[in-house]
Amino acid sequence: MRNVILNSFVMLAAMTLIPSTGQAAPPDRELYEVRSYLLGDKGDAKAIDAYLKDALIPALNRHGIKPVGVFTNSENDESGSERIVVVIPYSDAAQILATRTALAGDSQYLADAKSYLDREPKNAPYQRITSELLSAMDCMPNANVPEGTLANDDRVYELRLYESPNERLGELKVDMFNSGEVPIFLDSGIQPLFIGQCLIGPNTPSLTYLTVYPNEEARKKAWDAFRAHKDWAVLSKVEKYQGTVSHIDKYVLVAKPYSQM
Repeated sequence: MRNVILNSFVMLAAMTLIPSTGQAAPPDRELYEVRSYLLGDKGDAKAIDAYLKDALIPALNRHGIKPVGVFTNSENDESGSERIVVVIPYSDAAQILATRTALAGDSQYLADAKSYLDREPKNAPYQRITSELLSAMDCMPNANVPEGTLANDDRVYELRLYESPNERLGELKVDMFNSGEVPIFLDSGIQPLFIGQCLIGPNTPSLTYLTVYPNEEARKKAWDAFRAHKDWAVLSKVEKYQGTVSHIDKYVLVAKPYSQM
Protein backbone atom coordinates (compact mmCIF):
# COMPACT_ATOMS: atom_id res chain seq x y z
CA MET A 1 0.00 0.00 0.00
CA ARG A 2 2.88 2.35 0.85
CA ASN A 3 4.31 1.88 -2.65
CA VAL A 4 0.93 2.56 -4.26
CA ILE A 5 0.57 5.83 -2.35
CA LEU A 6 4.14 6.83 -3.14
CA ASN A 7 3.69 6.07 -6.83
CA SER A 8 0.53 8.19 -6.90
CA PHE A 9 2.36 11.19 -5.48
CA VAL A 10 5.27 10.70 -7.87
CA MET A 11 2.89 10.52 -10.83
CA LEU A 12 1.05 13.68 -9.77
CA ALA A 13 4.30 15.55 -9.29
CA ALA A 14 5.47 14.51 -12.74
CA MET A 15 2.20 15.54 -14.35
CA THR A 16 2.49 19.11 -13.06
CA LEU A 17 5.88 19.69 -14.69
CA ILE A 18 6.42 21.45 -17.98
CA PRO A 19 8.78 19.09 -19.84
CA SER A 20 10.88 21.84 -21.43
CA THR A 21 11.74 23.64 -18.16
CA GLY A 22 11.11 21.30 -15.24
CA GLN A 23 9.18 24.10 -13.54
CA ALA A 24 5.70 23.79 -12.06
CA ALA A 25 2.95 24.38 -14.63
CA PRO A 26 1.07 27.69 -14.31
CA PRO A 27 -2.22 27.17 -12.43
CA ASP A 28 -4.27 28.34 -15.39
CA ARG A 29 -2.75 25.84 -17.82
CA GLU A 30 -5.17 22.95 -18.31
CA LEU A 31 -4.48 19.26 -18.61
CA TYR A 32 -6.37 17.00 -21.01
CA GLU A 33 -6.98 13.30 -21.06
CA VAL A 34 -7.59 12.12 -24.61
CA ARG A 35 -9.21 8.71 -24.14
CA SER A 36 -9.90 6.42 -27.10
CA TYR A 37 -12.24 3.45 -26.87
CA LEU A 38 -10.95 1.18 -29.63
CA LEU A 39 -13.96 -0.84 -30.73
CA GLY A 40 -12.34 -3.71 -32.60
CA ASP A 41 -14.46 -6.40 -34.27
CA LYS A 42 -16.80 -7.00 -31.32
CA GLY A 43 -17.17 -3.49 -29.96
CA ASP A 44 -20.53 -2.30 -28.62
CA ALA A 45 -20.66 1.41 -29.45
CA LYS A 46 -24.24 1.72 -28.16
CA ALA A 47 -23.22 0.48 -24.72
CA ILE A 48 -20.30 2.90 -24.59
CA ASP A 49 -22.56 5.76 -25.73
CA ALA A 50 -25.09 4.96 -23.01
CA TYR A 51 -22.36 4.85 -20.37
CA LEU A 52 -20.79 8.12 -21.46
CA LYS A 53 -24.07 9.99 -22.00
CA ASP A 54 -26.02 8.79 -18.97
CA ALA A 55 -23.32 8.01 -16.39
CA LEU A 56 -19.78 9.30 -16.89
CA ILE A 57 -20.33 12.76 -18.36
CA PRO A 58 -23.12 13.77 -15.94
CA ALA A 59 -20.91 12.61 -13.06
CA LEU A 60 -17.88 14.49 -14.36
CA ASN A 61 -20.02 17.62 -14.73
CA ARG A 62 -21.30 17.25 -11.16
CA HIS A 63 -17.70 17.21 -9.97
CA GLY A 64 -16.73 20.31 -11.94
CA ILE A 65 -15.27 18.72 -15.08
CA LYS A 66 -16.59 20.40 -18.24
CA PRO A 67 -16.87 20.62 -21.17
CA VAL A 68 -16.33 16.96 -22.07
CA GLY A 69 -16.04 16.18 -25.77
CA VAL A 70 -17.04 12.87 -27.38
CA PHE A 71 -16.34 12.04 -31.01
CA THR A 72 -16.29 9.16 -33.45
CA ASN A 73 -14.95 8.54 -36.95
CA SER A 74 -16.40 10.56 -39.78
CA GLU A 75 -17.29 8.83 -43.04
CA ASN A 76 -14.29 10.73 -44.44
CA ASP A 77 -11.85 9.33 -41.90
CA GLU A 78 -9.14 7.17 -43.44
CA SER A 79 -7.40 5.98 -40.26
CA GLY A 80 -8.88 2.48 -40.46
CA SER A 81 -9.37 2.45 -36.69
CA GLU A 82 -12.94 2.66 -35.42
CA ARG A 83 -13.01 4.48 -32.11
CA ILE A 84 -14.87 6.71 -29.72
CA VAL A 85 -12.68 9.58 -28.56
CA VAL A 86 -13.34 11.34 -25.24
CA VAL A 87 -11.63 14.60 -24.27
CA ILE A 88 -11.67 15.35 -20.54
CA PRO A 89 -10.23 18.68 -19.33
CA TYR A 90 -8.73 19.14 -15.86
CA SER A 91 -7.66 22.32 -14.13
CA ASP A 92 -4.60 20.64 -12.61
CA ALA A 93 -3.14 17.24 -11.72
CA ALA A 94 -4.72 17.14 -8.27
CA GLN A 95 -8.16 17.30 -9.88
CA ILE A 96 -7.47 14.06 -11.75
CA LEU A 97 -6.96 12.03 -8.59
CA ALA A 98 -9.77 13.89 -6.78
CA THR A 99 -12.19 13.08 -9.58
CA ARG A 100 -11.30 9.38 -9.60
CA THR A 101 -11.89 9.26 -5.84
CA ALA A 102 -15.15 11.18 -6.18
CA LEU A 103 -16.52 8.83 -8.85
CA ALA A 104 -15.75 5.79 -6.70
CA GLY A 105 -17.98 7.24 -3.99
CA ASP A 106 -20.67 8.74 -6.23
CA SER A 107 -23.77 6.59 -5.70
CA GLN A 108 -25.62 8.21 -8.60
CA TYR A 109 -22.76 7.48 -10.98
CA LEU A 110 -22.42 3.90 -9.78
CA ALA A 111 -26.16 3.34 -10.27
CA ASP A 112 -26.19 4.94 -13.72
CA ALA A 113 -23.10 2.99 -14.80
CA LYS A 114 -24.14 -0.38 -13.31
CA SER A 115 -25.11 -2.17 -16.51
CA TYR A 116 -21.86 -1.05 -18.16
CA LEU A 117 -19.60 -1.85 -15.22
CA ASP A 118 -21.26 -5.21 -14.55
CA ARG A 119 -20.59 -6.66 -18.00
CA GLU A 120 -18.93 -10.06 -17.95
CA PRO A 121 -15.18 -10.27 -18.64
CA LYS A 122 -15.71 -11.84 -22.05
CA ASN A 123 -18.32 -9.25 -22.99
CA ALA A 124 -16.29 -6.04 -22.89
CA PRO A 125 -17.81 -3.31 -25.11
CA TYR A 126 -14.42 -2.39 -26.57
CA GLN A 127 -11.17 -4.03 -27.57
CA ARG A 128 -9.04 -1.69 -25.44
CA ILE A 129 -8.93 1.84 -24.04
CA THR A 130 -5.85 3.95 -24.75
CA SER A 131 -5.21 7.32 -23.14
CA GLU A 132 -2.71 10.13 -23.22
CA LEU A 133 -2.35 13.01 -20.78
CA LEU A 134 -1.54 16.40 -22.25
CA SER A 135 -0.43 19.71 -20.84
CA ALA A 136 -1.86 22.77 -22.58
CA MET A 137 0.78 24.88 -24.30
CA ASP A 138 1.62 28.59 -24.17
CA CYS A 139 -0.12 29.18 -27.50
CA MET A 140 -3.43 27.91 -26.05
CA PRO A 141 -3.43 27.47 -22.26
CA ASN A 142 -7.16 26.71 -22.11
CA ALA A 143 -9.59 24.82 -24.32
CA ASN A 144 -11.95 26.97 -26.36
CA VAL A 145 -15.26 25.94 -27.93
CA PRO A 146 -16.33 28.88 -30.13
CA GLU A 147 -19.85 30.18 -29.63
CA GLY A 148 -22.34 28.48 -31.93
CA THR A 149 -20.19 25.38 -32.50
CA LEU A 150 -22.63 22.94 -30.93
CA ALA A 151 -25.57 24.35 -32.91
CA ASN A 152 -23.98 23.38 -36.24
CA ASP A 153 -24.92 19.80 -37.11
CA ASP A 154 -22.63 19.82 -40.16
CA ARG A 155 -19.44 20.50 -38.22
CA VAL A 156 -16.48 18.16 -38.45
CA TYR A 157 -13.33 17.80 -36.37
CA GLU A 158 -9.78 16.71 -36.94
CA LEU A 159 -7.62 15.17 -34.24
CA ARG A 160 -3.91 15.13 -35.02
CA LEU A 161 -1.01 13.63 -33.10
CA TYR A 162 2.51 14.68 -34.11
CA GLU A 163 5.30 12.38 -33.00
CA SER A 164 8.88 13.65 -32.82
CA PRO A 165 12.05 11.56 -33.19
CA ASN A 166 13.43 12.56 -29.76
CA GLU A 167 12.80 14.87 -26.80
CA ARG A 168 14.87 17.77 -28.14
CA LEU A 169 13.00 17.83 -31.43
CA GLY A 170 9.70 17.38 -29.60
CA GLU A 171 10.40 20.54 -27.61
CA LEU A 172 11.24 22.37 -30.84
CA LYS A 173 7.90 21.34 -32.38
CA VAL A 174 6.16 22.75 -29.30
CA ASP A 175 8.21 25.93 -29.75
CA MET A 176 7.13 26.08 -33.40
CA PHE A 177 3.47 26.09 -32.34
CA ASN A 178 4.12 28.66 -29.62
CA SER A 179 6.11 30.85 -32.01
CA GLY A 180 3.58 31.35 -34.77
CA GLU A 181 1.90 28.23 -36.13
CA VAL A 182 -1.44 28.88 -34.40
CA PRO A 183 -2.03 32.36 -35.93
CA ILE A 184 -1.51 30.76 -39.35
CA PHE A 185 -4.11 28.13 -38.40
CA LEU A 186 -6.63 30.80 -37.51
CA ASP A 187 -5.92 32.87 -40.60
CA SER A 188 -6.48 29.76 -42.74
CA GLY A 189 -9.81 28.79 -41.14
CA ILE A 190 -8.42 26.09 -38.83
CA GLN A 191 -10.00 26.56 -35.39
CA PRO A 192 -8.22 24.74 -32.53
CA LEU A 193 -10.25 23.59 -29.54
CA PHE A 194 -7.17 22.54 -27.59
CA ILE A 195 -3.45 21.98 -28.15
CA GLY A 196 -1.37 19.95 -25.74
CA GLN A 197 2.07 18.44 -25.28
CA CYS A 198 2.01 14.80 -24.22
CA LEU A 199 3.13 14.17 -20.64
CA ILE A 200 2.09 10.52 -20.45
CA GLY A 201 1.10 8.33 -23.38
CA PRO A 202 2.17 5.59 -25.78
CA ASN A 203 3.60 7.91 -28.46
CA THR A 204 5.90 10.32 -26.65
CA PRO A 205 7.50 12.65 -27.43
CA SER A 206 4.47 14.14 -29.15
CA LEU A 207 1.81 16.81 -29.17
CA THR A 208 -1.90 16.48 -29.95
CA TYR A 209 -4.51 18.99 -31.03
CA LEU A 210 -8.19 19.04 -31.98
CA THR A 211 -9.64 21.42 -34.57
CA VAL A 212 -13.19 22.12 -35.76
CA TYR A 213 -14.65 23.22 -39.11
CA PRO A 214 -18.15 24.24 -40.27
CA ASN A 215 -18.30 21.23 -42.63
CA GLU A 216 -16.12 18.78 -44.56
CA GLU A 217 -15.60 21.12 -47.51
CA ALA A 218 -14.44 23.87 -45.16
CA ARG A 219 -11.95 21.45 -43.55
CA LYS A 220 -10.34 20.65 -46.88
CA LYS A 221 -10.23 24.30 -47.96
CA ALA A 222 -8.71 25.34 -44.63
CA TRP A 223 -5.82 22.93 -44.96
CA ASP A 224 -5.24 23.97 -48.58
CA ALA A 225 -5.11 27.59 -47.38
CA PHE A 226 -2.69 26.66 -44.60
CA ARG A 227 -0.28 24.89 -46.91
CA ALA A 228 -0.32 27.88 -49.29
CA HIS A 229 -0.04 30.53 -46.56
CA LYS A 230 2.95 32.85 -47.00
CA ASP A 231 3.76 32.81 -43.28
CA TRP A 232 3.79 29.00 -43.23
CA ALA A 233 6.20 29.04 -46.17
CA VAL A 234 8.58 31.04 -43.97
CA LEU A 235 8.03 29.23 -40.66
CA SER A 236 8.28 25.75 -42.16
CA LYS A 237 11.73 26.53 -43.54
CA VAL A 238 13.28 27.73 -40.28
CA GLU A 239 16.38 25.59 -39.87
CA LYS A 240 15.91 24.61 -36.21
CA TYR A 241 12.41 23.25 -36.91
CA GLN A 242 13.51 20.81 -39.60
CA GLY A 243 12.84 17.15 -38.78
CA THR A 244 10.69 17.89 -35.73
CA VAL A 245 7.84 15.58 -36.87
CA SER A 246 8.52 11.94 -37.62
CA HIS A 247 4.94 10.63 -37.83
CA ILE A 248 1.39 12.03 -37.93
CA ASP A 249 -1.79 10.25 -36.84
CA LYS A 250 -4.89 11.97 -38.23
CA TYR A 251 -8.54 11.25 -37.42
CA VAL A 252 -11.45 13.03 -39.09
CA LEU A 253 -14.25 12.98 -36.53
CA VAL A 254 -17.84 13.95 -35.90
CA ALA A 255 -19.29 14.81 -32.50
CA LYS A 256 -21.65 12.53 -30.64
CA PRO A 257 -25.05 14.19 -30.04
CA TYR A 258 -24.27 14.52 -26.33
CA SER A 259 -20.76 15.96 -26.82
CA GLN A 260 -20.06 19.24 -25.04
CA MET A 261 -17.35 20.26 -27.51
